[in-house]
Amino acid sequence: MPLTHIALRAGKPETFRQAICDSLHRAMHETFNVPEDNDFVLITEHEAANFRYDPSYLGIVRSDDLVFIQITANNTRSVEQKKALFSRIVELLGENPGLRSEDVFVSLVEVEKENWSLGNGVAQYAENIAASAVLHI
Repeated sequence: MPLTHIALRAGKPETFRQAICDSLHRAMHETFNVPEDNDFVLITEHEAANFRYDPSYLGIVRSDDLVFIQITANNTRSVEQKKALFSRIVELLGENPGLRSEDVFVSLVEVEKENWSLGNGVAQYAENIAASAVLHI
């Protein structure tokens, strides 16, 4: 159940923003086994004064096309899956909308499954955990 937040400089066309969403979802589907209908994304656009970054931290030369991507997901993936996700995101965003790999900044925030409520005030995944625990007693 990833929740993705994308932050970028203001002024990009809707097709550019949509391509980012589509490429990210595809990468998560392919590497994190995220279902096709599990698509929750927030996009925020920022004026230059409110979008700060170091243009050369760790020797990576970034431009004003930099995109910050923060993915909050269950802490159930292996290091190999995480590496595959990062690599696939860069590959797909390079294809569409044409971002340079240097301009893709990804942060993965992992949470316990019981920390989600997907609606109705119910911790849906916690219910599944509780039911599973009862079966294993």
